[in-house]
Parts: sequence; structure tokens; C-alpha cells
Amino acid sequence: MASNLELQINAFIMKLKRRQLPGTVETAQKTVELLRVVVSSQPRCTTSSLLEAVRDVGKRLVDASSELVVGNMVRRVMYVIREEDQQDSARDRDRDDQSDFDEDEDDGAGQEETLTLGGPKDSKIMRARSLASLLEYQTPAAGTAPSSSAAVSRKLKHNIIECMNELIFDLGNICSQIAEQASEHLHANEIILTFGFSTTVLKFLKTAKKRNIAAVVAEAAPYYDGHKMAKQLAAAGIQTTAISDSAIFAMMARINMVVVGASAVLANGGVIAQVGLHTVALAAKQHAVPFVVLTGLHKLSPEQPFDPAVTMNDVKSPGEILDFRTLENEASGQLHVTNPTYDYIPPSLVSLFITDGGGHCPSYVYRLLADHYSPEDYTL
Repeated sequence: MASNLELQINAFIMKLKRRQLPGTVETAQKTVELLRVVVSSQPRCTTSSLLEAVRDVGKRLVDASSELVVGNMVRRVMYVIREEDQQDSARDRDRDDQSDFDEDEDDGAGQEETLTLGGPKDSKIMRARSLASLLEYQTPAAGTAPSSSAAVSRKLKHNIIECMNELIFDLGNICSQIAEQASEHLHANEIILTFGFSTTVLKFLKTAKKRNIAAVVAEAAPYYDGHKMAKQLAAAGIQTTAISDSAIFAMMARINMVVVGASAVLANGGVIAQVGLHTVALAAKQHAVPFVVLTGLHKLSPEQPFDPAVTMNDVKSPGEILDFRTLENEASGQLHVTNPTYDYIPPSLVSLFITDGGGHCPSYVYRLLADHYSPEDYTL
């Protein structure tokens, strides 16, 4: 079983290194599916052993991938394990308290009957539980392991796997849950500007078609995937205008809202997004146009932008901008081409995040982190 698991881990690591997964949602789902196999294959059913196994595999996956979403899912699974362990411990305490309460009631009833019949004076007297006895119950005995390393029952392990199944299912519905909120944020006859291609943004704008909106799409050089976005919006019946990136500032005065996607959301509310979007955010700020980011909560990362461990950018081949023959024959080694993949957008330029959990301002990101990750797992 262990050898089969190792083969699955190595195969997934190769996919991450070769970037064979089509998008962040698919990457998140495949990561949770692999960690589900890791949890189910552990012979030792203790919380500490499950956390250690997930952490060890998670480190290998994070090292193999440049996307923060892999580490996010590892932390999310560890959070699920910790939460289920705490809930199981709470259920055990409630069960023991109820059992003690029933015993006290039985003792009280027996005492009342004994006194009525003239029983002995040394009969057990029913009394309420004192604060000292409660503290004694909650404090573990010396030498015992803490709750995080207590034995996990088979039912608890089953509950953990069920929570992971629900997480995988929720990841598949992220785009739909975000798109359902379009009518709450877009008004009739508004002009929406977007940049490049995003499946989430495409579905969001299609849902808002009944608002009779119009779209302006920047082509997003050097990949020009904005052309694809413009064609699909027009095919959906939305009035669409395609513009070059250099025309963004000139067109911004006519725009009611900027709606874009994101690659990651950092702990301070900053956004890692497609290169060129920082310029769009600055233009929107200058014209007082709301800058709205659509993102799933799976992209929420506890990393900070100043953390040296965070890969803030991924430089791709210069051949996507200039032909290699031009670089070799005409430039004579004096021309250098840089092709970054991402921009960093500070939280001061972001108006609103629309997530699968609702709309949130950048200052609320810290609370979302507390709802989805444990501080102990911020550093893998």
C-alpha cells in the first residue's frame, strides 16, 4: 500500500512540475484527493500521525509547485483534521458529563427514598458538581498525551475523509457560487472592464447578461487571451469592445466597474494576478472606479508579500515576446527580454473581493484566514 501511495505522490509531483493541470481549481481538487489517500492509508490512527503524514507530503508538493494553492489545500486539510479532533473530544466530554449527571440523579433518587424509609445516616448525599471537580475533569492526568495526539477512533477518521469529500465537491462549485452573486453587484446598463481571460469572470458576466451590461476587454499582451474572452462574451450576447492594453487609461473614464480574476490572495489583502493588472488597478484608482476581484477561498494564502519564501513571480521564456532568431542574429547579445507572469496589487487598490463565501473587503482577509487555517500550520 505504501509503495502504491508513493507512486501516486511521485506522479502528482511530476504533473505539478510540468504544469499539466489546467487550472487552480483542478490543482486544488487533485491535491485534496491525494491527501485523502494519504489519510486513509495511515496505519496509525492518531491525530498527530495524520498531521505529520499530511505535512510531510505537503512539503514535497509545495516544493514541486510554484502555485500557492497547493500549500493552501495542505493547510486546509490539516485544519479539518484538527477541527474534527476537537469536535470528537467535545462530544466525548459531553457524553461523560451526561453520564455523570445521570448517575447523580440516580444517587439523589436513592437518597430521597432512603431518608423516607429511615435509612442509615452515612448514605451518599446528592450534591451539585463544584468548579474544582470540573477543572479536575478537564485537566489531563500527568504523563498523558494532549488531545492533539490522542488516539483517533475509526469513526473520527471516517469523519475526516467525509469532510475532505465535501471540500472536493465545494471546489467544483466555486465558479457557480461566485457567478450567482453577479446580480447583487452589477447594475443595469453598466460598462464593465476586464483584462485577459478568466473562466470565473466569464461566467460572472454571463450571469449578469440580464442586466444589459456592456463589456470592455483588454487584450492582455503578450498572450492576448483577451481576444478569446471578447469572442466568448460576444457569442453570449453581451455587447463587447476589445481594446489594446495601451488604451486602458483612456477608456477608464467610461467604465463603471473593473472585474478581474486572481491567482492568489495574500494575508494582507494583496493580490497576485496576471501581469498588467497593476496598471489597470492604478488607472481605476485614478478615476475612482471600483476594482473588484473574483476569487475562490482556495486561493486565500496566509503568506505575506514581504516573506522571502513567497514566489512573487514566475519568469517565463522570452521567446513568447521576441523570436529567438531575432535575439540571436540581430541583437548581438545586447538585448535582454524579461517575461514575468504575475503582478502584485496592494490591498489599497482593491475595492472588494467576491468569493464563494460572499463579498469581503481586503481588511477582512485576516478573519477569513482564521476560519480556514490553523496558525500552527501557516509554516509547513
